[in-house]
Amino acid sequence: MADPSKYTVGWICALRVEAVAAQALLEEKHGRPAFVQPHDSNSYLLGSIAGHNVVIATLPDGEYGTAAAAWAASQMLNSFPNIRMGFMIGVGGGAPSAKNDIRLGDIVVGVPRDGENGVFEYDFGAMVQGERFQVTRSLNQAPTILRSGVAALRREYTVKRHRIQDEVDAALERYPDLRDEFQRPPPGTDRLFKSTIIYDANTQFHERCLVQREERPAHTESPRIWYGTIASANQVMNDATIRDALSAEKNVLCFEMLAAGVVNHFPCLVIRGICDYSDSHGNETWQGYAALVAAVYAKRMLEMIAPTIDEVVRAIQEKAKGELGKLSQASSRE
Repeated sequence: MADPSKYTVGWICALRVEAVAAQALLEEKHGRPAFVQPHDSNSYLLGSIAGHNVVIATLPDGEYGTAAAAWAASQMLNSFPNIRMGFMIGVGGGAPSAKNDIRLGDIVVGVPRDGENGVFEYDFGAMVQGERFQVTRSLNQAPTILRSGVAALRREYTVKRHRIQDEVDAALERYPDLRDEFQRPPPGTDRLFKSTIIYDANTQFHERCLVQREERPAHTESPRIWYGTIASANQVMNDATIRDALSAEKNVLCFEMLAAGVVNHFPCLVIRGICDYSDSHGNETWQGYAALVAAVYAKRMLEMIAPTIDEVVRAIQEKAKGELGKLSQASSRE
């Protein structure tokens, strides 16, 4: 059992697939917390990445949306009082356009761009009634330490090609039972339907229903990383015409339905792997891979940020304690 006061990184997942992806990337696993605050209904997994002690919180089964995420974040902060960095990591719906050739399996990082905050809340209902897009609330930026980490990682990836797929492969090598759900699906499963085509279970769709896109050259990075605006609401975006309108007006790259309830109270960076195109043609085939690439990006972020001196000292102490325990056991056997 681990002491909650030792954990400085909070990582929130809404779905089982997101929590499994996060768990697969822990360099050390610490088990469960020794205790949490009363009424804390989150499920926690503890471990470390790059010298940082990380607590992964998963929402209760069946709970989703901004209110559930806000409650989960508040309970985690109560139970783990020394968290200084937060991540919301998981899957989201992409907003592809002629300007932004977003594909399934790509990564979107919510950071300020072109005068817009990295994440904002919008009113989905107003759009359905034919009104113009309404931003209902501006949300706080990610903490400076995390935005600095993003900048450092972007610089690194500008100089040399990223190795996110290599890290995905390494994780699946360590946990081969995850391959079926988390490996990159075949390219033929990445289909973008024209915005006017509505899903119908009784209809046979033809190639002419698809947006014709060139294959990405083999030498280009895959997955591609996008930096900019993530739109958040309390319900799923599954209307391609509205998706396109919001993308054009606010340059939205991704839609999701958790961050709006969290980021003003739990300063964090939102990272989403693209698992569908925010239309009526839901695609669960890509959920596992999208969750894993988002988690890999978060891991790389933590590798760019130095742990605090307290974390380093605690790690040394824990290692020394473990070595002394081994010596004691060896001596007792002699």
